[in-house]
Amino acid sequence: METQQSNRIQTSILNGVERKALIWLAEREPAWVSSDMLTLVGSIGALTVAAGFILSNLNILYLWLAILGLIINWYGDSLDGSLARVRHAQRPRYGFFVDHMVDCFNETAIFVGVGLSPLVSFDLALLVLVFYFQLSIYVFISTHLKGEFKLTYAKLGPTEFRLLGIVVIALIMYVTPIRTFTFHSLSIFDIVAVILIVVLAIMFVVSFLTDAREYAKMEPLKRNGEK
Repeated sequence: METQQSNRIQTSILNGVERKALIWLAEREPAWVSSDMLTLVGSIGALTVAAGFILSNLNILYLWLAILGLIINWYGDSLDGSLARVRHAQRPRYGFFVDHMVDCFNETAIFVGVGLSPLVSFDLALLVLVFYFQLSIYVFISTHLKGEFKLTYAKLGPTEFRLLGIVVIALIMYVTPIRTFTFHSLSIFDIVAVILIVVLAIMFVVSFLTDAREYAKMEPLKRNGEK
């Protein structure tokens, strides 16, 4: 859900197919299902992901819960806005506020769950979350200043990342050499976390510098006495 003043910038690989699927699903939702209910479903999915990772301390196959959670999270998080649009019941300010505040809770739950698993260092999991939030803050500020809500980077959006997550989780469960690989006491997933931190940091810095130059041209520095 987005504010009336913002335009959605959605150029992900699966955007066209996903949009059609979401409209199809929204048109078939029972009348008693609301956008707020679907937002709650998305949170249930996030908590299920976290539970799957935490329970993987007992048995790696509990990660099936994490896969299920990602699917549930996609269903609720992606469909809530589509349902409002199909029913012509948008509440742009309320929807934008609730949707993204709930997203903060969902993302925190998922990354904490990953950090409490035997797969990734807790410190690294939280660092990924910090850099993810840093980029999210940039997106929200840009939405306010530019009137554009950018949902994708490098043709990848939330849905593509969920699918990548499902593939990675499946590899964790069934390809033992990947799960047990270490390099200087770092697991393969610690290494992936470090790579994610670097990528997110680069994306943030490049975006910040690019937009800072653009805003500087829009509002050039005035000398004393200039109007």
